[in-house]
Amino acid sequence: MTASRPSTTAEELRGAGLRVTAARVALLDTVREGGHLGVDTVAAEVRRRIGHVSLQAVYEGLNALSAAGLVRRIVPAGGAALYEGRVGDNHHHLVCRSCGAVADVDCAVGEAPCLTASDGHGFEVDEAEVVYWGLCPGCSTSRSA
Repeated sequence: MTASRPSTTAEELRGAGLRVTAARVALLDTVREGGHLGVDTVAAEVRRRIGHVSLQAVYEGLNALSAAGLVRRIVPAGGAALYEGRVGDNHHHLVCRSCGAVADVDCAVGEAPCLTASDGHGFEVDEAEVVYWGLCPGCSTSRSA
């Protein structure tokens, strides 16, 4: 038997112990629909959906959603924080050095070998964060042209 998923965003927020507000519902829905989004993009979409919301409220909401495990915050080296709705798995990211495009990539198949550190220093590892750097197809094509 599989566990049933909450049927609404509000139920999911309550299930995570968060207060349900129009801003939080809009934040969670925006991030889940958007891929890898920066704070300004999230704020613009939330404002489009519900009207005025301060940038501070967006930051606070994203922090609460991240802490509750409902969204994932990633920060590629040298870049701004990005938020995504894909949580609960051990996936990684490809980042373009030229344009900054970000794409998800699943962990190696089978048992997650990236969770076995060569020297764990006594840590109990439960997640690994791997970032692959390179050029996206668009940027690599334009460089070779």
